[in-house]
Amino acid sequence: MTKGNGRLAIVAGGAGFLGSHLCDLLLADGWRVVCIDSFRTGRRDNLRHLEREPRFDMLEWDIIVPPAAKDARRLRPAAIFNLACAASPPHYQSDPEHTMLTSVMGTRNLLRMAENAGARFLLASTSEVYGDPDVHPQVETYCGNVNPTGPRACYDEGKRSAETLTFDFLRTGRADSRVARIFNTYGPRMRPDDGRVVSNVVTQALAGRPVTVYGDGTQTRSFCFVSDLVEGLATLMNHPDPTLGPVNLGNPAEMTVRELVDRVVALTGAEARIVAAPLPVDDPRRRRPDIGKARRMLGWEPRVGLDAGLRATIDWFAAEPDRLVVPEPHRRRPHANGNGTDATKHA
Repeated sequence: MTKGNGRLAIVAGGAGFLGSHLCDLLLADGWRVVCIDSFRTGRRDNLRHLEREPRFDMLEWDIIVPPAAKDARRLRPAAIFNLACAASPPHYQSDPEHTMLTSVMGTRNLLRMAENAGARFLLASTSEVYGDPDVHPQVETYCGNVNPTGPRACYDEGKRSAETLTFDFLRTGRADSRVARIFNTYGPRMRPDDGRVVSNVVTQALAGRPVTVYGDGTQTRSFCFVSDLVEGLATLMNHPDPTLGPVNLGNPAEMTVRELVDRVVALTGAEARIVAAPLPVDDPRRRRPDIGKARRMLGWEPRVGLDAGLRATIDWFAAEPDRLVVPEPHRRRPHANGNGTDATKHA
C-alpha cells in the first residue's frame, strides 16, 4: 500500500492541521483522496492549494452522523485515516459532548465503512491516553494515569474508547485496523487560537505581545515536526501486519516549556516579556514518547530538527499578518444544560 496507484484514501479531519498535510502526502504517493470534515475546527484555507487537483475531493460531513446512503455507495476506499476530532484543549473543551461523540460514534461509523469496503483503517489517537504519566518516557504498554471526570476527559477518555472500538473490530475480524498515539506536533497550518505552546509562543513573539508561560515552565514536552508525523502515519498504515497494537509517533527529544519559549524568542528576534499564568487542571508534568516500537517495526523516526522546524513554522505565520490574529475565545455552542465554556493551555 506504499503507493496509491489511483486507489481511494479517505482522510477524516482532512481540513485540519495534521489532516491537510496527510492529504498532501497521499496525493504525492499516487492516491485519490477524499477529505471528510465538519469544518468545526478544520479550515478550507488549508486545502485551497488542492482546489484544481483532479484526484482530490472534499465532503462536508460530521462523522457523528452515519453517512448518507448515496455517499456510502460512492465511497469505496482502500484506506481510511481517522483524524477527525478537535485536538487542542480550547477546542475540544468548548463542546465536550461533541468531542466525546466524535471519538466514539464517529470512529464506529468509519470502522463500519472500513468493514463494508474491506478497507484498512487507522485511528489517530493521542499521547493524552497516558494522562499525567507516572511512567517516563511513555511506552505503549503503560495503561496511563487519566482523570476520567476532569475537563480533559472528553478527549482523553474519548480517544481511549476509540482505541477500544478499533482493536475490537480488529480482534473480531471486522476491519484491518491500527492505532497511532500522536505526541506534540507542530508546523505550518497550525491555528493561532489552538492553545498549543508552539502556536501560542510564535504568534505572541511575532506580534510583539507578552509571551504566556503556564505554571513555572518546567513541565516538559517533545515536539515533532508535522512532515515527520504524517510520514509515520502513512508508514503505519502501509505496514502489512495490523496486530502491532498501538504505536507511539513523536519526537523523543524532551525539553521544558520554558526552553521552548527561549528558543522561539531567539529565532524570532523578539524582545518578549514573559508573563506567568496558572497551570491548567490535569496538565501533564512530563511528556516524552518511547518510540522504540516505531523504530523496530516501522523503521520510522523523526528527521527534522527543532530549529529547522521552528523556522518553517515561524516563516509560515510571518508570511501573512492575519495568521497572527487570535480570534475571540472559542466557545461552546449553547445547550440546554449550560452556558458554554472557554479554555486555553499548553497541549
